[in-house]
Amino acid sequence: MDMERRRRTARTALAAMVLVWPLVAVPSAAADQGGEPAAGDRGGEAAGQVEWGACPEDVAAEAPELECGTVPVPVDYSDPEGTEIEIMVSRLASPDPDKRRGVLLLNPGGPGGSGLSMPADLVSLGMPADAVNSYDLIGMDTRGVGHSSPVNCGFTTDYRGNIPPYAVDDAAVAEHAAVAEAAADQCADNDDDGLLRHVSTANMARDLDRIRAALGEEKISYFGLSYGTALGAAYASMFPERSDRIVLDSNIGDTHLDHEGMRRYGLGAEETFPDFARWAAERHDEYGLGASPQEVRATYFELAERLDENPVDTGDGPIDGALFRLATFVGLYSELSYPQTAEIWQLALASDGAAVGELLDAAPPAGVPAPAAAAGAAPAPRAEPSPFDNTWSVFLAVTCNDVEWPEDVDTYRRSVAEDRERYPVYGPAGANIMPCAFWSQGPAEPPVEITDDGPSNVLIMQNLRDPVTPHLGGQMLREKFGQRSRLVSVDGSGHGAYVYGDNPCAQEVATAFLVEGDLPAQDTSCPA
Repeated sequence: MDMERRRRTARTALAAMVLVWPLVAVPSAAADQGGEPAAGDRGGEAAGQVEWGACPEDVAAEAPELECGTVPVPVDYSDPEGTEIEIMVSRLASPDPDKRRGVLLLNPGGPGGSGLSMPADLVSLGMPADAVNSYDLIGMDTRGVGHSSPVNCGFTTDYRGNIPPYAVDDAAVAEHAAVAEAAADQCADNDDDGLLRHVSTANMARDLDRIRAALGEEKISYFGLSYGTALGAAYASMFPERSDRIVLDSNIGDTHLDHEGMRRYGLGAEETFPDFARWAAERHDEYGLGASPQEVRATYFELAERLDENPVDTGDGPIDGALFRLATFVGLYSELSYPQTAEIWQLALASDGAAVGELLDAAPPAGVPAPAAAAGAAPAPRAEPSPFDNTWSVFLAVTCNDVEWPEDVDTYRRSVAEDRERYPVYGPAGANIMPCAFWSQGPAEPPVEITDDGPSNVLIMQNLRDPVTPHLGGQMLREKFGQRSRLVSVDGSGHGAYVYGDNPCAQEVATAFLVEGDLPAQDTSCPA
């Protein structure tokens, strides 16, 4: 395999998962989900109706082997005859029709990540041929994303992104509350067509069932990562008898991301940071960050606190402690990011702001805003539209629409104070206040409740050390699905176990399930 293409594809996939990261108690019958029965239940009138053709230019440039089409869905499933939008899907047909057993719908995470190129990405990353032959691989932009009626809050380059900044004290929480409220207001002000209200995990799961019917399939198999696990869990719970083989990798722990889910970022970073610290300590002669993991950890806190007090000027803006911590957190997603992360530390230690700026300009870590955005809440004098506006907007829409969030700033102050003690590496970021605290409208319906009533067809994959979706998330999902599921715990580090990781045991277990339907008899551990 071309290693450079593998690295580029991995960066693209990780960007989709980290930029926004991380999504209802309703009955499982489709007719009870706030909408009419899916199209495939009405005499097959919409079955096989996707007209495949060329993909949009940006997708075709990256993956010319794909074909694309659209599926109409209601904006509001409680008004099925009302306004419709179109969901764009992509297809990489099975190269061996004799071995094809169905369709495998894919989601890379977010919410907000584009998944149109994902079929080609998986093949490029080395998805086993038996799995590729067994399915038409179906990518998509979920509602509100990219080529599927995109929503935009109008974020500009002065917005830091949706992971709250590390709050060093109570005052920092109060300061960020103003930024979060402004972001929520901006989303409300830019929702001219009212679509933002209907961008939710429950509606995305209903869209999946419309896609199933439009493809002419009685059932769908599914592979989702990160937030994609929440969408897959929602579909398997809302439409259990239409779910075939479901693989959920790097699980957030439920069908939605709430305040406690964001706080698990702190747990994940604490559990994963030692892997980077060991790696850096082994290369102390090259980077000078510490000769032992303990020394590397001490360097992290010393450097972060120094940058809190005296940010380093890059020429385009400062690198402060919050941005440094965010860059480090993102660097824990994959060992491929460790060299760049270590170099950022090294240059920051030398107070070489210009070199840090050049490094970030040349190859910015996925999800880390430009240094100019690190100055604080004040808009940059010439802020331009952010290339991540759509991605960030969908993240907020789904996260804030799915579940109620605390509205009291003091709740977040207490959480930050607790997590500063429990998870000092990154806890005060994940616990910090979100725009959801100021969202203009509460959830339209309760979050999807995971059900253990259905076929035993859910394979849960989870690395033991994952900065954003810690192993606890897999355990939580396993308990909720009960005997419908099995948990595969992988002795690995980073975000993504199947295909996006390189553990042979994990590859074998997941491929056997997708191809043969072999759900392990019991929960499984995969050694390093």
